[in-house]
Amino acid sequence: MDSGQKKEDRRDTGNSSPLKRRVIDPADFDTVAVVMGGASAEREISLLSGRAVLAALKRKGVDAVGIDVDDRPLPALQACRFDRVFNIVHGRGGEDGVLQGVLEALGVPYTGSRVLGSALSMDKLRTKMCWKSVGIPTPPWRLLRSDEDVPPCAEALGFPVIVKPALEGSSIGISKANDVAELKAARRDAARYRCDVFAESWVRGEEYTVAILDDAALPIIRLETPNVFYDYDAKYCADTTRYHCPCGLSEETEEQLQELALNAYRALDASGWGRVDLFLDAGQQPWLIEANTVPGMTDHSLVPMAAKAAGIDFDELVWRILETSFGIRNQETGNREQNR
Repeated sequence: MDSGQKKEDRRDTGNSSPLKRRVIDPADFDTVAVVMGGASAEREISLLSGRAVLAALKRKGVDAVGIDVDDRPLPALQACRFDRVFNIVHGRGGEDGVLQGVLEALGVPYTGSRVLGSALSMDKLRTKMCWKSVGIPTPPWRLLRSDEDVPPCAEALGFPVIVKPALEGSSIGISKANDVAELKAARRDAARYRCDVFAESWVRGEEYTVAILDDAALPIIRLETPNVFYDYDAKYCADTTRYHCPCGLSEETEEQLQELALNAYRALDASGWGRVDLFLDAGQQPWLIEANTVPGMTDHSLVPMAAKAAGIDFDELVWRILETSFGIRNQETGNREQNR
């Protein structure tokens, strides 16, 4: 092969299916920085995810290094040499467009959604506003700026409700409220995370998650927990959480929900890979809850489970996610491999 031929040309671009690789040679990725850690409340989960991703890339023969960043990512990034980034920083600073903006300014290709999609998806409140504007069903909500907003919220939504800080992930700061006193307490607890707080109508029904890889939906997982809801403990600690895949829905219903999740993800300008969480109520009405653009990659995580059901093991999933660092998102900043 002519040594001057672009590395992009060695990729198989004839099929964008997540079941088919687009990159064959690990050398085509050059040196990959697995950026992990961050300074959010999800730091420890990010470190677990990052270590697992780094190990998988090395097993695949990719030249990969790990970089632990804090709330000032630029010095940590400038201290290392790399050609692209696998971003696995959960929460604020890594999943909200900040790290994405830094990487775009540096001209470095990276995995997952770009700045806008990351920022919108990280903000649960703005996510709901976007979805409502395009007719995607999401539970009614009310913003809670102070205790004065509690009585009108209770009147509008009734009880129970679930109270959330808009900019946290992994169910951090979330609690259920069954009356006005609990709603006030939940609002104050969520306000500790220094962002908008809102209450959302409680949906009685089954909870599902739709993993997305390279603009395709993976098999749906149904979540079952004895906890009040799928909280931090149920996600990362408990051995009582049950994950059902196949999810038990009819083929037609599963396909409809997969398409709905894809449309919801696209409405946020999210791309590459991620996850959309939803409920089906007793009347089989779907209610979309949130989108995640940098989901967990631990042994309890949902995207690896869905990928396994699609015939993609963990190491191969990590490879496919790294492939999302190629493509449209890099054309504006200019891929380094195209300029060599």
